[in-house]
Amino acid sequence: MESKKFGTKQIAITALLLAICIASQFFKNLSIFITGPIINACIALAVLFVNLPCGIILSVITPITAYIIAASPIMTVVPGIIGFIMGGNIVLAVAVALLVKPGFTTEKRPYCKPMLWLFALISALAKGLFMGATISLWLLPTFIPAESPLMNKLPVFQTTFSLYQFLTALIGMVYVFILYPVLKKVTSSAS
Repeated sequence: MESKKFGTKQIAITALLLAICIASQFFKNLSIFITGPIINACIALAVLFVNLPCGIILSVITPITAYIIAASPIMTVVPGIIGFIMGGNIVLAVAVALLVKPGFTTEKRPYCKPMLWLFALISALAKGLFMGATISLWLLPTFIPAESPLMNKLPVFQTTFSLYQFLTALIGMVYVFILYPVLKKVTSSAS
Protein backbone atom coordinates (compact mmCIF):
# COMPACT_ATOMS: atom_id res chain seq x y z
CA MET A 1 0.00 0.00 0.00
CA GLU A 2 1.58 3.27 1.06
CA SER A 3 5.30 3.39 1.42
CA LYS A 4 6.98 5.50 4.08
CA LYS A 5 9.34 6.80 1.43
CA PHE A 6 8.36 9.06 -1.42
CA GLY A 7 9.90 8.07 -4.70
CA THR A 8 9.33 7.45 -8.36
CA LYS A 9 6.28 5.22 -7.86
CA GLN A 10 4.49 7.84 -5.74
CA ILE A 11 5.34 10.60 -8.22
CA ALA A 12 4.08 8.45 -11.09
CA ILE A 13 0.78 7.69 -9.34
CA THR A 14 0.22 11.36 -8.53
CA ALA A 15 1.10 12.41 -12.09
CA LEU A 16 -1.26 9.81 -13.55
CA LEU A 17 -4.12 10.95 -11.31
CA LEU A 18 -3.45 14.58 -12.26
CA ALA A 19 -3.48 13.65 -15.95
CA ILE A 20 -6.85 11.92 -15.48
CA CYS A 21 -8.19 15.04 -13.73
CA ILE A 22 -6.99 17.32 -16.52
CA ALA A 23 -8.38 15.06 -19.25
CA SER A 24 -11.77 14.95 -17.51
CA GLN A 25 -11.93 18.75 -17.45
CA PHE A 26 -12.33 18.83 -21.21
CA PHE A 27 -15.81 17.37 -20.54
CA LYS A 28 -16.67 19.95 -17.86
CA ASN A 29 -19.08 21.82 -20.10
CA LEU A 30 -21.05 18.61 -20.77
CA SER A 31 -21.89 17.97 -17.13
CA ILE A 32 -20.53 18.61 -13.67
CA PHE A 33 -21.52 14.99 -13.00
CA ILE A 34 -18.82 13.75 -15.39
CA THR A 35 -15.87 15.85 -14.30
CA GLY A 36 -16.70 16.34 -10.62
CA PRO A 37 -16.80 12.68 -9.56
CA ILE A 38 -13.61 11.89 -11.49
CA ILE A 39 -11.68 14.73 -9.84
CA ASN A 40 -13.02 13.87 -6.37
CA ALA A 41 -12.13 10.20 -6.89
CA CYS A 42 -8.60 11.12 -8.02
CA ILE A 43 -8.09 13.33 -4.96
CA ALA A 44 -9.22 10.51 -2.66
CA LEU A 45 -7.12 7.93 -4.51
CA ALA A 46 -4.06 10.17 -4.22
CA VAL A 47 -4.59 10.26 -0.45
CA LEU A 48 -5.16 6.50 -0.23
CA PHE A 49 -2.34 5.34 -2.50
CA VAL A 50 0.27 8.05 -1.96
CA ASN A 51 -0.31 10.51 0.91
CA LEU A 52 -2.25 13.58 2.04
CA PRO A 53 0.20 16.12 0.55
CA CYS A 54 -0.31 14.59 -2.91
CA GLY A 55 -4.08 14.77 -2.43
CA ILE A 56 -3.66 18.43 -1.50
CA ILE A 57 -1.51 19.05 -4.58
CA LEU A 58 -4.33 17.72 -6.79
CA SER A 59 -6.82 19.76 -4.73
CA VAL A 60 -4.94 22.96 -5.54
CA ILE A 61 -3.96 22.29 -9.16
CA THR A 62 -7.34 21.07 -10.48
CA PRO A 63 -9.30 24.32 -9.99
CA ILE A 64 -6.49 26.20 -11.77
CA THR A 65 -6.51 23.80 -14.72
CA ALA A 66 -10.33 23.94 -14.77
CA TYR A 67 -10.10 27.71 -15.08
CA ILE A 68 -7.54 27.45 -17.89
CA ILE A 69 -9.35 24.67 -19.81
CA ALA A 70 -13.00 25.64 -19.42
CA ALA A 71 -13.57 28.64 -17.20
CA SER A 72 -17.19 29.13 -16.27
CA PRO A 73 -18.64 32.65 -16.42
CA ILE A 74 -18.90 32.72 -12.62
CA MET A 75 -15.14 32.08 -12.30
CA THR A 76 -14.49 35.09 -14.52
CA VAL A 77 -16.79 37.40 -12.54
CA VAL A 78 -15.73 36.12 -9.10
CA PRO A 79 -12.17 34.77 -9.51
CA GLY A 80 -11.87 34.34 -5.73
CA ILE A 81 -14.08 31.28 -6.12
CA ILE A 82 -11.01 29.31 -7.25
CA GLY A 83 -9.47 29.55 -3.77
CA PHE A 84 -12.65 28.27 -2.14
CA ILE A 85 -12.89 25.39 -4.62
CA MET A 86 -9.33 24.52 -3.63
CA GLY A 87 -10.43 24.71 0.00
CA GLY A 88 -13.36 22.35 -0.62
CA ASN A 89 -11.07 19.87 -2.33
CA ILE A 90 -8.62 20.08 0.57
CA VAL A 91 -11.46 19.46 3.04
CA LEU A 92 -12.27 16.28 1.10
CA ALA A 93 -8.60 15.19 1.05
CA VAL A 94 -8.17 15.78 4.80
CA ALA A 95 -11.45 14.00 5.62
CA VAL A 96 -10.41 11.01 3.52
CA ALA A 97 -7.00 10.96 5.24
CA LEU A 98 -8.52 11.11 8.71
CA LEU A 99 -11.67 9.00 8.30
CA VAL A 100 -11.36 6.69 5.31
CA LYS A 101 -7.67 5.90 4.91
CA PRO A 102 -7.13 4.23 8.31
CA GLY A 103 -9.74 1.58 7.44
CA PHE A 104 -8.43 1.15 3.92
CA THR A 105 -4.91 0.48 5.18
CA THR A 106 -5.89 -1.93 7.99
CA GLU A 107 -8.88 -3.89 6.63
CA LYS A 108 -8.52 -6.80 4.20
CA ARG A 109 -11.64 -5.86 2.24
CA PRO A 110 -12.32 -2.23 3.17
CA TYR A 111 -14.86 -1.73 0.39
CA CYS A 112 -17.14 -4.20 2.22
CA LYS A 113 -17.11 -2.32 5.54
CA PRO A 114 -20.29 -0.24 6.16
CA MET A 115 -18.44 2.07 8.55
CA LEU A 116 -16.02 3.06 5.79
CA TRP A 117 -18.96 3.84 3.49
CA LEU A 118 -20.33 6.07 6.26
CA PHE A 119 -16.94 7.80 6.59
CA ALA A 120 -16.88 8.31 2.81
CA LEU A 121 -20.35 9.89 3.03
CA ILE A 122 -19.17 12.18 5.84
CA SER A 123 -16.10 13.16 3.79
CA ALA A 124 -18.29 14.10 0.80
CA LEU A 125 -20.70 15.96 3.08
CA ALA A 126 -17.84 17.93 4.64
CA LYS A 127 -16.79 19.15 1.19
CA GLY A 128 -20.36 20.08 0.26
CA LEU A 129 -20.94 21.93 3.53
CA PHE A 130 -17.67 23.84 3.28
CA MET A 131 -18.36 24.95 -0.28
CA GLY A 132 -22.01 25.67 0.47
CA ALA A 133 -21.14 27.89 3.40
CA THR A 134 -18.22 29.72 1.82
CA ILE A 135 -19.21 29.96 -1.83
CA SER A 136 -23.00 29.66 -1.98
CA LEU A 137 -23.95 31.56 1.15
CA TRP A 138 -21.17 34.16 1.31
CA LEU A 139 -18.91 34.60 -1.72
CA LEU A 140 -21.42 34.60 -4.57
CA PRO A 141 -24.13 36.77 -2.97
CA THR A 142 -21.46 39.21 -1.81
CA PHE A 143 -19.30 39.52 -4.92
CA ILE A 144 -21.57 39.05 -7.95
CA PRO A 145 -22.34 42.63 -8.98
CA ALA A 146 -26.03 43.46 -8.62
CA GLU A 147 -26.19 44.64 -12.23
CA SER A 148 -24.57 41.46 -13.58
CA PRO A 149 -26.86 39.16 -15.58
CA LEU A 150 -25.31 36.33 -13.53
CA MET A 151 -27.22 37.56 -10.48
CA ASN A 152 -30.37 36.09 -12.07
CA LYS A 153 -28.66 32.69 -11.99
CA LEU A 154 -27.58 32.95 -8.36
CA PRO A 155 -29.87 30.11 -7.17
CA VAL A 156 -28.42 27.81 -9.85
CA PHE A 157 -24.86 28.71 -8.83
CA GLN A 158 -25.71 28.22 -5.17
CA THR A 159 -27.04 24.72 -5.89
CA THR A 160 -23.99 23.94 -8.03
CA PHE A 161 -21.56 24.96 -5.30
CA SER A 162 -23.33 23.20 -2.44
CA LEU A 163 -25.64 20.27 -3.18
CA TYR A 164 -23.93 19.31 -6.44
CA GLN A 165 -20.51 19.46 -4.79
CA PHE A 166 -21.73 17.00 -2.16
CA LEU A 167 -23.24 14.72 -4.80
CA THR A 168 -20.19 14.73 -7.07
CA ALA A 169 -17.92 14.05 -4.09
CA LEU A 170 -20.20 11.20 -3.03
CA ILE A 171 -20.19 9.70 -6.53
CA GLY A 172 -16.41 10.09 -6.57
CA MET A 173 -16.19 8.14 -3.32
CA VAL A 174 -18.32 5.36 -4.83
CA TYR A 175 -15.79 5.25 -7.71
CA VAL A 176 -13.02 4.92 -5.11
CA PHE A 177 -14.69 1.91 -3.51
CA ILE A 178 -15.12 0.30 -6.94
CA LEU A 179 -11.62 1.09 -8.23
CA TYR A 180 -9.64 0.51 -5.03
CA PRO A 181 -9.40 -3.33 -5.20
CA VAL A 182 -8.23 -3.25 -8.83
CA LEU A 183 -5.77 -0.42 -8.31
CA LYS A 184 -4.39 -2.05 -5.17
CA LYS A 185 -3.56 -5.18 -7.18
CA VAL A 186 -1.96 -3.11 -9.96
CA THR A 187 0.15 -0.99 -7.60
CA SER A 188 1.14 -4.01 -5.51
CA SER A 189 2.27 -5.98 -8.55
CA ALA A 190 4.25 -2.96 -9.80
CA SER A 191 6.36 -2.96 -6.64
